[in-house]
Amino acid sequence: MQHSPDFDAVRAYLSDLQDRICAAIESADGGARFREDVWQRAEGGGGRTRVLREGAVFEQAGIGFSDVIGSALPPSASAARPELAGASWRAVGVSLVFHPRNPYLPTTHANVRHFCAQRDGQTVAWWFGGGFDLTPFYPFDADVLHWHRVARALCEPFGGQARYDAHKRWCDEYFFLKHRDETRGVGGLFFDDLHDDAEADFGYLRAVGDGFLDAYLPLVERRKATPFGERERQFQLYRRGRYVEFNLVYDRGTLFGLQSGGRSESILMSLPPLARWEYGYAAEAGSPEARLAGYLRPRDWLA
Repeated sequence: MQHSPDFDAVRAYLSDLQDRICAAIESADGGARFREDVWQRAEGGGGRTRVLREGAVFEQAGIGFSDVIGSALPPSASAARPELAGASWRAVGVSLVFHPRNPYLPTTHANVRHFCAQRDGQTVAWWFGGGFDLTPFYPFDADVLHWHRVARALCEPFGGQARYDAHKRWCDEYFFLKHRDETRGVGGLFFDDLHDDAEADFGYLRAVGDGFLDAYLPLVERRKATPFGERERQFQLYRRGRYVEFNLVYDRGTLFGLQSGGRSESILMSLPPLARWEYGYAAEAGSPEARLAGYLRPRDWLA
């Protein structure tokens, strides 16, 4: 198979990415700093989990870096990739979820990761995965357009419109709550199992990782001071419940982390500090809350 990526180079990039995003979010928040937990995995490797809580802008912002080693894949993973049965593996990545205080500023998620499997000292598989997505509760067209324009622009050197279309569609399909018949938000990019060209694929991973701040920080500046009241706050908490439902029911990263003996606190830091559920909730026709439903369908935002 084609030569595998330089794992140490990927690890160094991702470690630095966590530092850069933390610095940018602390600056944007202006009221709190990340607390760091350094942890070790019994089977090998470890990570740094950083959480900012009760900030001026972010009610909770979590970003984790991990570099973990395993002697065998969990059953759910080896069943999907039988050629990896019995192989040892190493995975490195950065994952974040930011839950803003203001309901007009969207929740966001990003992840960039690299996986490598070996048997008898030989690499038998490697790939890159990642992406970023946006979950507004009170959407603004200008915000959604900016988000997707950044996504399309970073795809340009890596296949242009075709790459954007494919990974935008993958995002829409992945972040779909089947039991609610709606997307988790307005999408973005999602990719997995990217292993065509080590140099180019690592370049794309870096473009996605670096592009996240370009996509999100302008939204923070636009929406962080928008006035809101208890009605908006309660709707935000209700919609956060959908976020919890997706992460616990469908998210493959959560499933893999828990089944592979990962650190529960780090895996579940994506969950919001507060959320609520309401039986039979129906937004009032014509209300700002009812407007959200029109955004929770796959759409060509840049048409």
